[in-house]
Amino acid sequence: MKINCCWLYAINKYGYPPSIQDTHRVLGEMAALGFDAVELEGVREENLRAVYSARADLRVRCNDLGLRMMNFCPVLPDLVSTDSERRRHALELFKIATELTVYFAAPTVQVDSYAAPVEFVRHRPYDDAVDFKRQFDVRIPAGFSWERAWGALVDGVRACVAIARDAGLRVCLEPRVGEMVSNTDALLRLIEQIGDPALGAVLDTGHLHAQKEILPLSVEKLGRRIFYVHASDNDGRDNEHLAPGRGTVDWEALIRGLRSHGFDGYVGIDVGGVPDLDEQYREAYAYIRALLERVGGDTA
Repeated sequence: MKINCCWLYAINKYGYPPSIQDTHRVLGEMAALGFDAVELEGVREENLRAVYSARADLRVRCNDLGLRMMNFCPVLPDLVSTDSERRRHALELFKIATELTVYFAAPTVQVDSYAAPVEFVRHRPYDDAVDFKRQFDVRIPAGFSWERAWGALVDGVRACVAIARDAGLRVCLEPRVGEMVSNTDALLRLIEQIGDPALGAVLDTGHLHAQKEILPLSVEKLGRRIFYVHASDNDGRDNEHLAPGRGTVDWEALIRGLRSHGFDGYVGIDVGGVPDLDEQYREAYAYIRALLERVGGDTA
């Protein structure tokens, strides 16, 4: 297994999304923390197109810093819209994202399931991307249909997987608190409905632990469908993203489970919403590296 720095670090440092200038800056900061592999995001159309326009300079920057881009995540909520025209436009943007993923030689492109089309009274999940302690109060609008919303999710993700597979990529989806796919079993249902081996999981320990999941059991359920791991910790009550070791996640059982299923991909440090960000990233990197070495993992 290998270790990378998640894009949540950049969001916490420079906002959502970081400008291209700040993206160049934060890549240097990630390298200075000791990472040699990183994520990159393109947040909605304007930022995605800005990343695309800056792709050559960003690749040079990564090469100069000795950084590998290991995952690209376009944030495109309309990929799961029940409005077919909005979904079609989002899929055209997703094609740009797959082109960027190939350009940066990353093996996976990430999608999310986003929030159901209901009315959020105060806070909508992840509009700010960094506040993990919010309570979501909702009203179900007239005419809402879960079957229609789920069908749009299936259609959107299926189309993404086909686009990515044609580009030689795999797609990973991350269950997140407050979204349509918020737990292991919802993700399994989606994977089984789509039925394409190019679709797999981001096992996000912070989100799933806050959902009261038994993480080693999540590993057993998903098995070789786990393409990538996001590593953060919490107490199982609030959806915090603390450095591994600061909460109640059973990290050794988790890593042993991943190894038993042949996982040899990336474990991404995904800490955010903390006052001592750099300190916790260094701490998390050291903690996961020591754990991988103790249980015989490969940190090359």
